[in-house]
Order: sequence, then C-alpha cells, then structure tokens
Amino acid sequence: FSLPLFGPWCDESRVDSRTIYVGHRPSTTEAFIPPKFCDNRIVSSKYTVWNFLPKNLFEQFRRIANFYFLIIFLVQVIVDTPTSPVTSGLPLFFVITVTAIKQGYEDWLRHKADNEVNKYPVTVLENGRRMGTESEKIKVGDVVEVNEDETFPCDLILLQSTRDDDTCFVTTASLDGESNHKTHYTVPDTEKDLDSLSATIECEQPQPDLYKAAALLSTRVAVYTGMETKMALNYQGKSQKRSAVEKSINAFLLVYLCILVSKALVCTTLKYVWQSKPGQDEPWYNQKTQREKETNLYLKMFTDFLSFMVLFNFIIPVSMYVTVEMQKFLGSFFITWDRDFYDPEIQEGALVNTSDLNEELGQVEYVFTDKTGTLTQNNMEFIECCIDGFQYKYRDAVSELDGFSATDGPVSKLQEKAGKEREELFLRALCLCHTVQVKEPTGRGQDHTDSMAGVDGMEGCPPPHEQTGFIASSPDEVALVKGAMRYGFTFLGMESKKMKIMNRSNAIETYDLLHVLNFDPVRRRMSVIVRSKSGDALLFCKGADSSIFPRVRQEEVEKIRVHVERNATGYRTLCVAYKKLSPEEYARADADLQAARLALQDREEKLIAVYNQVEAGMTLIGATAVEDRLQEEAAETMEALQGAGIKVWVLTGDKMETAKSTCYACRLFQRGTELLELTVRTLEDGVRKREERLHDLLLEYHKKAVQDVPPTKPGGSRGWSKPSQDFGFIIDGASLSMVFNSSESSSSHYKNLFLQICQNCTTVLCCRMAPLQKAQIVKMVKCSKGSPITLSIGDGANDVSMILEAHVGIGIKGKEGRQAVRNSDYAIPKLKHLKKLLLGHGHLYYVRIAHLVQYFFYKNLCFILPQFLYQFFCGYSQQPLYDAAYLTMYNICFTSMPILAYSLLEQHICVEVLLDNATLYRSIAKNAMLRWVPFLYWTLLGVFHGLLFFFGVRFLFGNPALQANGQVFGNWSYGTIVFTVLVFTVTFKLALDTRHWTWINHFVIWGSLCFYVIFITHGHLGRNITITIQKLIQDGEWFIAKQLQLTKDMRNVLNP
Repeated sequence: FSLPLFGPWCDESRVDSRTIYVGHRPSTTEAFIPPKFCDNRIVSSKYTVWNFLPKNLFEQFRRIANFYFLIIFLVQVIVDTPTSPVTSGLPLFFVITVTAIKQGYEDWLRHKADNEVNKYPVTVLENGRRMGTESEKIKVGDVVEVNEDETFPCDLILLQSTRDDDTCFVTTASLDGESNHKTHYTVPDTEKDLDSLSATIECEQPQPDLYKAAALLSTRVAVYTGMETKMALNYQGKSQKRSAVEKSINAFLLVYLCILVSKALVCTTLKYVWQSKPGQDEPWYNQKTQREKETNLYLKMFTDFLSFMVLFNFIIPVSMYVTVEMQKFLGSFFITWDRDFYDPEIQEGALVNTSDLNEELGQVEYVFTDKTGTLTQNNMEFIECCIDGFQYKYRDAVSELDGFSATDGPVSKLQEKAGKEREELFLRALCLCHTVQVKEPTGRGQDHTDSMAGVDGMEGCPPPHEQTGFIASSPDEVALVKGAMRYGFTFLGMESKKMKIMNRSNAIETYDLLHVLNFDPVRRRMSVIVRSKSGDALLFCKGADSSIFPRVRQEEVEKIRVHVERNATGYRTLCVAYKKLSPEEYARADADLQAARLALQDREEKLIAVYNQVEAGMTLIGATAVEDRLQEEAAETMEALQGAGIKVWVLTGDKMETAKSTCYACRLFQRGTELLELTVRTLEDGVRKREERLHDLLLEYHKKAVQDVPPTKPGGSRGWSKPSQDFGFIIDGASLSMVFNSSESSSSHYKNLFLQICQNCTTVLCCRMAPLQKAQIVKMVKCSKGSPITLSIGDGANDVSMILEAHVGIGIKGKEGRQAVRNSDYAIPKLKHLKKLLLGHGHLYYVRIAHLVQYFFYKNLCFILPQFLYQFFCGYSQQPLYDAAYLTMYNICFTSMPILAYSLLEQHICVEVLLDNATLYRSIAKNAMLRWVPFLYWTLLGVFHGLLFFFGVRFLFGNPALQANGQVFGNWSYGTIVFTVLVFTVTFKLALDTRHWTWINHFVIWGSLCFYVIFITHGHLGRNITITIQKLIQDGEWFIAKQLQLTKDMRNVLNP
C-alpha cells in the first residue's frame, strides 16, 4: 500500500517542503482551507477541442507562403484586380484544410494514448474499503494498492508489503532506463491496519531530480500526482518541428517575393511614365469616367501596384505546399510498407507518427542514442573468469590465450590450474558479494523472471531451485551469480540476514551478513562483510580494476592484468578480492561503520573514509568478464552511421563502466581511441575544489582535442575527415550539472569549452543522465554554430525528453513500454533498421523533395515571366497573357501530377547501393541540393526558358498570316501558343530528369499532356486552340523541334 505525495490535506506554508495529512486534518483552532493540487491526469497532446482552430491557424499562417496568399486573397476581394479571388483563395483553402486535418489526426492519436494512461484501473483504500477507480482520479494523500507487475500510477511512499521482510522490488525503466530491480523498504513503525491510518508526511516540493528524492516510486501513499510526478517533470513539452527544407523554401520565397515586388514596381513606374506622354493617358477610344478623374493619383498608383502584384502572384507557388504535403503524407507509407522493417518477434513494422520530417532523415549530423534497450538487450551473460592468472572459459572450444591452455568445462576439471581452494574461494566470493534477492517462481514461462532452468554444465543444482529467479539492482550481479552456478556454487537466498549457498558437494553453507559496503561511482567497487560458520569474519570485494589493483598486493596484479586488458574492449570486467578480518579489525570496522551511519553531518564522506580503511590490504583472487548483449547488428549500424559522417553520442542513465564497455563493443570506441574523462571520480582531487578541477580539466582536454589538432584541409569537414588521433569523451550527470549550473560568469565559458571538445571527439558518452539532462545535451548541440540536424533514438519513457527536443525523434518498440514510441516522430522495431531509415529512405526523400522544390520555382518562373514581358507590349494595362482557366489549372492539373509521382518514386541511386556505400550520404549533407548556388542555377534556367518561350513565339508571329476568315491572330492565340509550349517543355524537362521509370511515371507524364490537349481542344478555348494548331502547322514546326532540342541539351547541365 502506498500514499501519493500530495493528499487531500496538505500544508505548503514552507517553500521547500509540503506537509500531507493522511486520514485527519491538522489540529488548529483556525478554519482549515485544504490547498488545491493538480489531479493525476497526464497530458501530452497539443490541442483541445476549443483551441484547435485558432492555434492551428496561427501556426499555419506563420508560414510565409500561407500568409502571403491570405493577403493576396484579401486584395483580390477588396480591390478590382485582373484575376478572380478564386485563383488564390481555393488553393489556399485546400492547403490549410489538408494540413489541419493531418495535424488534428496526429493530435487525436496523442489524446488516445493519454486516455490509456489516465483511465488505467487502480485500487485505493477509502473509508476502510478497497475501491476501484481510474488513475486520473487519484488525489494526494490517497492510499493506493499496487499488485505485482503493475505500473505505479504516481509517485508513492511504501507503507506496507506482502513480503515478510517488508520490502518490494521496483524497476525504474520508465524513469532512468534501468530495467533492473531495486529494493525498497516500508516506512518503519507504520500501523499494520491501514483502515485507521492517521499520519502526517513531510516531503520536499516536486522537483525533477530522479536520484534525490527518498520517496521516489517507493510509495503506496500518493505524494506527487499528474504533471508534478518525476516523470512529468522530466517531460519535454511538444513543439512544432520544422524541417531544414521548409526553412529553405521560406528563404527562396522571400527571394521570389522580392522579384515579385520588383516586377510590380517596374510595371507601375513604367505605366505612369508611358501615360505621361501626350495622348497616352486618355486616348479617344478609352475616355475616363468622372470618378476615375477624381481619384487621388497616389491611391491610383497604389491600386495599380496591387493589381500588378495579383497579376504576377503566381510566381509564388502556393500549390507547391499542397504537393509537398501530399508527397510527405504519401511518402511516409513507403516506410510503413517496407518489409525490411518488419520484426517477426513482435509482429510489427515501422510506424510514422509525423510525416513532416521525412526529408530530415537525409540530413542528420548527430545521433543521440540511449544504451539500455537500444544499443543493448540489457541481458548480461557471464563469459569467462580468471583465477590466479588461469583462464576459465565456459565454451565448447579450445583456445590458447595469454600463454595458458584454456580447457573448457566446469571448474572441477581444471583443478590442476589454480587449486581447488582458490577456485572455491573465488566462487564463494561471487555467491556472497552482491545484493541479489531470490524470487520464488509463480509459474513457468514467465518473461519477467530470470530463469535458471537448462543452464548448460550446471552440476549439483537440485530440482527445487531450477526455476528460481534472481532480482538485483544491476544485471551484471545476476550474471555473476549465474556464472557461479555453472561451476557448481548456487546462491539459495537470504533469510534474516543469513546468506545460504550450495557448494559442489550439494552441502549448504550459511553465512551471516554483517555489513554491505555499497557501490558508488567514485569508489567503483562494493564489498560485503560476512561471518562463516567457523566464526571467521570475511570481506569480499568486487569492482573495477583501477579501483581494486591499488588495494591489493602488487605481485598479484600482473597475472590478472593481462586478462583484464584483453577483455576490457568488449566486456565489462570486474576484479574480485577478499580479506580475512581479525576480531579486533572487525570490531573496529563495525564501530566505525555504525558511527558513520548515524552521523548527521558529512555522513557520505565519513562512510567512504571507513570503506577505504576497511578495504585496504586485500588479496586478489581473480577477475570476471561479463557481456551485455548488443542488439542485432548494433555494431554494424553504428559503423555505417559513422561512415556516413554522422557523429554518435550515447546518453544513458546507466553506470559508466557498463556504458563504456558497450561503446567498445559497438565500435564507437576503438583500441586506439584516447578517452577524455570528466566524471566525479576525476574531479576528486582532495586538495582543490571541484570547480577549480573542472576548469583545469576542461582547459587540458580543450588543448589536447581542439588546439593541438591540425586544421582540416580546405573544403573538408572536420566531422568527416579522419583525425590523426581519435578522442572519446566521457562525462557523467553530476559533472554535466556543474558545467551547466556554474556561476553565470563561468557557466557560458564552460559550456563553450565542453561543446568544442565534444564536437572534436569521434564519440561522446554521457552516463548517469537524468531525462532532462539528455534534452539539455541535445538542445546544446542543436543550437550550436551551424544548427546541425540532430536525431534522438530511445526505447523508454526516460528518452521522451530528448526525442522531443531533437529535430527527429525515433522510438524503439522495445520492452520498456511504448511512451517513446507514442512521442516519437518515427518508430522502428530494432536499432538495425536505423541504417536503412537514414541511408536509404532519408537519402531518397531528401533528393526527391529538393528536386520538387527547385522544379516548382523553375516552372512557375517560366510560367509568369512571359506574363511580365507581355506588359511591355500592352501598355502596362494589366492585361493577362493567359486565360483565367490556364492561371488556375497550370499548377493544379497540368503540371502537378508528374512532379508528385517523381517525388514519390524517383531513385537516382538504388537503395542497395546507398546502404553499401555509406559515404554517399555525405554528398547531400548540410542541405547541399537546396543551397543558393543550385537555386540560382534553376532560377537562371527558368529565366532563360521564359525568355525563349515569349520571344520565340513572338518571332513566330512575325509572319502576318491570316486566318481562314481573313482575321489576324489575336492576343489569346498568342498566349495559348506560349502556354502550350510552356506545358510541354517543363513536362519533357522532368521526363529527361527521371532515372527510375515505372508505369506510374509513364501514366502521369504522358497522361498529363494528353489531358491538356483534350482540355484545350474540347473546352471553351477550342476555337483559339484550333487557330493555334493551324499557326503551328503553318510556321511553327521548327520552333517546337528547337525547343525540344534545347531542353534535351540542358539535361547534361542539370545532371552533370
């Protein structure tokens, strides 16, 4: 049973704490007004029914094109313009509607996910009765009953447990990514009858630090609910993500908007210059009305300027946004349909939650990945051990290592190597030096239990313990206990501070557990003091080699060091030592430990001092190698990403030793990589303050990794070039807090040094990270110089903040719930799928949409430039060159489908080649296809073709041919010929650029041209078209042929 850390009666008069009254009101003579606290609802959605319309419209009209066309539409409605308001209003309405529907649907899915959490059934104790209710209705101070394998609905305090030892085991995978079991104890001296519980709880105010609050997830009294829980406080709110392509489009739109304004100004100025000549302002055939004569000259000029703006506004391609939205939405299905992303284990494939970022997958420069459940399976396996320099490898093979013959099999077959007494001492150390608990099975085949059945080579284990499961705060402890079982020593559990083990002779050995010297990241070791049946006090210690070697006799170190160094790059190695304490030594150690634990000030420092004193002068027995199994193809995926020029940072809540071993196994750290460590351990100097030591280390590492590194060659990129020395950087959460939260004068300086060091390292490892710290790291890199594109990938709720902070968030459909999947932009079953998602799909998506954007600007410039040139030949009268039907349907019907099909199906390089050659990813990096040079080229090409269309047709009309009825060809015939040549040319241009032809490409390209011909021959413009065809037959065959030849010649320029 537990209580929420916020209850119905709570006093917050103190700023740094709050008082919760459970089952009673405070004793006071004054009227008590219970304070209000937030409910237990979790909200991750962005919109509500009431704010969806205004909020969504506000976000959409932040787009330059949308806002521009809104203004144009209003001008067309208010001012008498040469074109109808429908020509701009209809496309704008379509874009706004389609985008709103898509974003509304995505937010509805988030509402649905929130409801699953908020409607989760829970049991609360109310008025002495168990009442079923929903999670969102829990109040602070409620007594909550949580059964085995259920999720905690809020932050709780443990009051009662069904276990005899008043403990419970909790996994915090949704908080810090660790799926290991942590032991929590009930509040002492609590009433057994909770029906009549009357208690007062004083606790700190809600704060996001996961490792500080004593009540974190160890509660059955609700203390923090809803958005004040640890998880919610570490939750990064959703924000609107915009791709780099969209930013480029906005920049290009500004350029074309300037071109549009320039055209309107030129035409307006030349109109009044031309009308200033005698007889031009008011010719005899076009007399002004009285109202026109009385109109203010400046108002008339402004109105003419707006009319020219409307006439030329089609240079801004609003239909491009429609096509881009459709391309993103339809293109996302190719990720969902990809069979390579299907995982038969979970029977699911990839999932796309946000289709707005498809092209961003092809621009990633930094990947931030979680470790547990993402890089690794969080499944530790005992690989081998070394006793007195002799290797014991439990594998079905024979090998020669370190000069010793490694014979496989149980230890009993290797007695001649290390001696039976040393072997059994080592195995007893593995069975006793840990905090593992034995969990009796509740049934067979349970996934959450570490089953011991069927371990090869297990000797002497009786049947009753074959299905025993282990619970521990670290998976490597379970792996070591299992390793000892393989060689005949079985840990049977602990009862009343007595640890029982079974040796190879099936005899039960009992040891009294006297003290546990807990592990911490500074000491990097843990110890236990036990008393054997004979009365001897024994200290067993295990830890990192750097922590154990200085505390043992040096002549014992060398024969173990070879084994440790060989396995350090792929496995997590631990050294094992022991010490026999005399009665006097134990009495002194026991007294010192008791005094240190009761100290009110500097308790941690005093405990560490006693630990160091007790753990001195030990005897080294051996070492172990434990492997944290990597995800399938994890190393190959990381290697491919680095080959593509992408930097990989590992952000994990796990311990440094485990995380470092994983980085070596994933080939992120190589044997020649020099590691720069900035952790609590390296900051402990003993003489200088931590901040002084931090400053010195940052300067030292900056000099080594930044200043002393030779500059890259011109035209090269530091991220892609191979430095003479690879550096890896390691930092923990406490040190990162010092970097970010130092005094204002030094914080910015520390951040700059830290960022420069990290950017010059091949891989960065951040361990013991809180969720918000992960988001801070991502934000720091995202906002650095150059604004690199970032991607975060993780599988747990502790990764949600960094997933939301990065430009692209990827969720792994792992074993730690679906919070990461629900809040991600894309979800994939396994880490290995990230390779194809970026190098395959991402590359193609970017190339396709980049060509789409450039092509749209090109074809619209070709379309509107003849309209601008025509004003020089019609007295700047705002006379359209094209019929209104052409203006409306050019982008919607005649030229939209070919480029849409191209942007969905084009493969300039096949996917297999892209995956085999990761360096091809670099060719499109940093938005290479949407830079100003390619944009300028496409713009000049559009100007060239526009001039060719207009003056070519004008040259064609130089022959004063007459129609059959004796009339000359008019302006509509002229405009129709220009438009016909335009449609065919831009369509053929796209056909020449297409490298991957499918039946869909053929259908839409040739079908669009056929539709245009049918439309103009059977529509209301049929008469003009008949005249056009006659003119082309008479004089224009050469011109069309010349156009096709010129378009064909441009292919070599556009596709060098």
